Amino acid sequence: MPQTHPTAGPPAALQRRLGLPGAIVIGVGSMVGAGVFTSLGLAASTAGPLLVLALVLAGATAWVNATAMAQLAAVHPTSGGAYVYGRRQLGEWAGFVAGWGFVTGKSASIAAMAYTLALYLVPTASGASDRTARWVAIAAVVVITGITLLGITRTVQATVLIVTPVLALLAVLIVAGFVGVTPGPVPAPGGGPSGAVTDPTPLGVLQGAGLLFFAFAGYARIATMGEEVRDPRRTIPRAVFGALAFTLVLYLLLALSLQAVLGLQGLGQTPTAVRDAVEVVLGPDWAWLAVAGAALACLGSMLNLAAGISRTGLAMARERDLPRPLARISARTSVPWVAQLTAAAVVIVLLLTTDVLTVVGFSSFGVLVYYAVANVSALTLTERVVPGPRWLNLLGAAACLLLAFTLPVQSVLVMLAVFAVGLAGRAVVGLRRR
Repeated sequence: MPQTHPTAGPPAALQRRLGLPGAIVIGVGSMVGAGVFTSLGLAASTAGPLLVLALVLAGATAWVNATAMAQLAAVHPTSGGAYVYGRRQLGEWAGFVAGWGFVTGKSASIAAMAYTLALYLVPTASGASDRTARWVAIAAVVVITGITLLGITRTVQATVLIVTPVLALLAVLIVAGFVGVTPGPVPAPGGGPSGAVTDPTPLGVLQGAGLLFFAFAGYARIATMGEEVRDPRRTIPRAVFGALAFTLVLYLLLALSLQAVLGLQGLGQTPTAVRDAVEVVLGPDWAWLAVAGAALACLGSMLNLAAGISRTGLAMARERDLPRPLARISARTSVPWVAQLTAAAVVIVLLLTTDVLTVVGFSSFGVLVYYAVANVSALTLTERVVPGPRWLNLLGAAACLLLAFTLPVQSVLVMLAVFAVGLAGRAVVGLRRR
């Protein structure tokens, strides 16, 4: 059993062990994950020839959000991200909305990424193999949780080992696309959700941007770990913008390269664009490279998402918006170990009981609401450490809500129900305490 600080008295604090390079690695490792292996094809099926426009829109929204997060994290350098910012700047209920959206949406994301990883390793579709895939996904969650329990330094080291080969694989595809590889055979129709759109609508572009936003939602991981960053007023803004700039350029180059290798129609018809591109560039015998890359990308995203969820859970437990034991911190590793284990248990329950591949849209909705609260919180700051006009925060909040409510209807309705349950539960607990 890990040693913990006493729960009496002031809440235990995490230790500041993360410098600028480590913070950038956390941000890049969180973003360059499973999303890039699936979301480009999904977005191409809705945005069609305007895929790059959808990507730029998603990236611009992420950049505006990053400005707000950096402003807030520099003023409030503590764990919890927009939950803490909303609570301190707007009030308890706004903070709860942000925190609840984050922990529920990102728990669903981890479940989906773990199952995606398992499907790459157990690719058949029989009932027996589905059960096997779920247990493989659970094993991945257990391994990732074990790494995060070792502390933030080990998390950074594992992220470097995971993300380096993924970046190398993507670099090969980018170079191949720009040196003039002849597009391979177009996959059979029906490979993707709806096929490429030849005459996209504004709604299709917005939906594509909303799906692509899933692949950017990682820079906030730096802010959620603000209590563990050294010199946070300087380090957090630099790390957030550095990680986001690197990832945006990478995604733009990859989108153009995949279009060159697969053709727009082929890209819009496949849910496994990177694997198809590897087969075109290197031949079918090298498809295992894409499988390995996707598996590593899933592990990297899961690793950093799990760390972010536990820190937000820690902040919510400190304020009694979640059960108080979740605030316990290991004296040896400076990890909120109860929150970490609880998050893993929730993900495992999702893997055992839900159709986890349908929850990506739910995650996008919850995270976009989280960033909307962050933008409104930044609008109220009197001290603006990171330069930026206030109207940019209004633009960010509006863009988040626009993308959130143009997601597929099922995703919107389910997450609205999840928010209603959380708010009702908080109200009931508040009444009982009074």
